[in-house]
Amino acid sequence: MTELVQRPFEGLPGECDWVALRELVPAATVELPLKGGLPEGVPSVTLATVLPMAWPALRRDDGSVLLGLQNDTASGDISRDLADTLQQALTAQPGTPVQGRRAPADGPRLQDLLDPDGTFEPVVHTGFEFWVPDPENATPEVAASLERANAAAIPTVKLTGVDAAYWCETSDKNHLRWVMPHPEEQLLDALARLHAAGRSNLGEGTRLVGSFRAHGLTVPVWDLPSGVGAEDVEKPAAEFAERLAAALATDAPLTADERRARGGLTNRQVTLS
Repeated sequence: MTELVQRPFEGLPGECDWVALRELVPAATVELPLKGGLPEGVPSVTLATVLPMAWPALRRDDGSVLLGLQNDTASGDISRDLADTLQQALTAQPGTPVQGRRAPADGPRLQDLLDPDGTFEPVVHTGFEFWVPDPENATPEVAASLERANAAAIPTVKLTGVDAAYWCETSDKNHLRWVMPHPEEQLLDALARLHAAGRSNLGEGTRLVGSFRAHGLTVPVWDLPSGVGAEDVEKPAAEFAERLAAALATDAPLTADERRARGGLTNRQVTLS
């Protein structure tokens, strides 16, 4: 059993978005640039949140590769497991899915296979139609899987003005979930300073309610009124980012009010992974 790697995506471009796509976003894709370029016969490699029938990966008829991110993995190192699946997919027969397996303990990680200077630019989709370039020819199993996945997908939008912040819509309220790269203790101190000063919200009717812990990073979560869409929180989120940067730069001891605020935030942390 591989020892659990707390931050499996550390060192990859877009670590915060990797975490968001693994844990929070239903339907998204990202083009992945490989070190040394794409092998012959592989026109593209695309990361996808989920694939039909929860396949770990798929080599399409045209040779392109889709790699699934939200699958269960066999070891404690998601990066090594995904790298092993990717290597299998690059040499699989076109038109076939790739099954998961236990990755060799000394096998490469994503950090060894992906271009460290490449970009990581998620495209969020309203559903999973990207699974099937030609829906009319989808097998009944894939069509049924697509229908189930679409029915379960929560509407989600990536904000454009700040990094790794995702708005989502649920039945009774909306949320903003924002994956942040800062060390957890330092971030909680900064959020507590803002919370105690009444400066942690994103506008009228919004509230910082707590945070998730995921793959070594912290994800503050805000409740938003049902009528507040993604475009409505763009400006407040950008302004919050400036307030947070100032709070992160402060190392004065927390006041009694700030310590109370920090205790409340800590009590409302949920670990996802």
